[in-house]
Amino acid sequence: MTASTTSRRAFLGGAAALLPALARAQNLDPRSADSVVLNARVLTVDKGLPKAEAFAVRGGRFIAVGRSEDIKGLVGPGTQVLDAKGMAVVPGFIDCHNHAPGEELLYEVLVGNPYEVEFVTIDSIIGKLRERAAKTPPGFWVEGFFHDDTKLKSDRPLNRHDLDQVSSQHPVMVHHRGGHTVFVNSKALDLAGITKATPNPFGGTYDHGPDGELNGRVTDLADRVFYRVGQRPSFTAAETAERARAGLAHISRQFVRYGLTSVHHEAGDLSALQEIRARGDLLHRVSYEADDAGVDRLIAEGVRSGFGDEWLRFGATFEHLVDGSFSERTMALSTPYPGSNPPYRGNVTQTQEDLNAWIEKVWRAGVQVNCHANGDVAIGMYLTACERAQQLFPRADARPKITHCTLVNDDLIRRIKAAGAVPAVFSTYPYYNSDKFKFYGEAMLEHCIAIRQMLDAGVVVAAGSDFPPGPFSPLMALQAMVTRTGWDGKTWGANQRVSVEEALRVHTLNGAYNSGEEAIKGSITPGKLADYVVLADSPAEVDPAKIKDIEIVRTVTGGVARYQA
Repeated sequence: MTASTTSRRAFLGGAAALLPALARAQNLDPRSADSVVLNARVLTVDKGLPKAEAFAVRGGRFIAVGRSEDIKGLVGPGTQVLDAKGMAVVPGFIDCHNHAPGEELLYEVLVGNPYEVEFVTIDSIIGKLRERAAKTPPGFWVEGFFHDDTKLKSDRPLNRHDLDQVSSQHPVMVHHRGGHTVFVNSKALDLAGITKATPNPFGGTYDHGPDGELNGRVTDLADRVFYRVGQRPSFTAAETAERARAGLAHISRQFVRYGLTSVHHEAGDLSALQEIRARGDLLHRVSYEADDAGVDRLIAEGVRSGFGDEWLRFGATFEHLVDGSFSERTMALSTPYPGSNPPYRGNVTQTQEDLNAWIEKVWRAGVQVNCHANGDVAIGMYLTACERAQQLFPRADARPKITHCTLVNDDLIRRIKAAGAVPAVFSTYPYYNSDKFKFYGEAMLEHCIAIRQMLDAGVVVAAGSDFPPGPFSPLMALQAMVTRTGWDGKTWGANQRVSVEEALRVHTLNGAYNSGEEAIKGSITPGKLADYVVLADSPAEVDPAKIKDIEIVRTVTGGVARYQA
């Protein structure tokens, strides 16, 4: 059988099954489509027809995929026709872990670049915060966001003495973009009553310098004390709602600008999401992952994962925290961090008993569980809790989600596969955060972000940027997965490289599987939602080191262009 015969049969099979029914239901000419794309290099991520030249859309769904000469037959008087002239088309990208911090992007002091690799000076951080402090009443917090400790032009980290230069009248906090460490000034330490003699709390640390004094770095759960002191701005209910709406509308525009058509939101203002959807400002689809309090309310109402529609639905839970950070070097390891003295194994932030109880509660309620588990210790703890829950209350196809799932071994991979778990691993980290991998070493990196190993074991691994911690550019993610080479030209864990086609599947169809939506999106297939991205070139044909630089020409969600270059 020739390739053209296969393509034509696949096209005719998909179209023939759908066109008459659609035409009867909508009283339309069965030959007409709302829109068609012709003369493209289409990477469908559909094993039945991996490549095509064209497709047609009606009612927000693909109705036919195949050759341009066949699809032309569906062009009617009102059909919008895009002659792609050889450009590439891929399914809309799906980000399975994103905090969607639109309000931070709009209203807060950004001391680092949220989207790209950019080095800044400590003086620039001080200057931006001083400017905010000048407009802030004494005693109120002055905060900076998107700090990255390895994207500084200086050869030393930020410390409390730097932040003391911002103000002695304001507590100052700089948030690492990774979300697990903050840097505070002396005023903040004084307000919180933290001294060099203060013991570390469970699940966190108050770090000290070589001189034994506090250096201002605070990790994981140790930062909670700072949220109980000082003053922060307050807003009326109306102001809070408007800020939430503006932030979500802003970040939705950013998502489609980079080619994302579906994003798993880590909690956030659900009402604001509904409101911007109603007014037409929600440009991407949302799998909403409620926080612990929200999950409790949903369970009390009998709501299960999947409730909602194709634009906004309740997905898994928020990432229930089990350990620390990969980028900030606090994830829980079974062996000490290389070179640490005294030996340091990271932070476990949950006891096994508490984790077991929480997983069992959510599992019994029919909700998809989701935990943040980076290190091998935390992943093992999570799997233990899931295995226990399944034994107590068996569920078919529960798909427990593992957010990050960074450091694995053969036994953990076996258990992940046996549990039917769905990891959402860091997508852009091998490119963006390669400058942090020296803290782990090549031997450990060969088992981190182990996409190759997971795919080979039959694990349906998906991509999660974890933005803010990592940029959410899907093309940066594809390049990272394919090359395992960072912005600095260094390659780590090359044994985990995957092909472009595999990377594309991880960021599309596997992302749909992660939330139980693989039947309706994730590939360019007749009957599925018409979410796709037009690219100036094909990621499968350019230099792999240039994938991130491909221009996104158009992003389409539900058959409607939401972004156009």
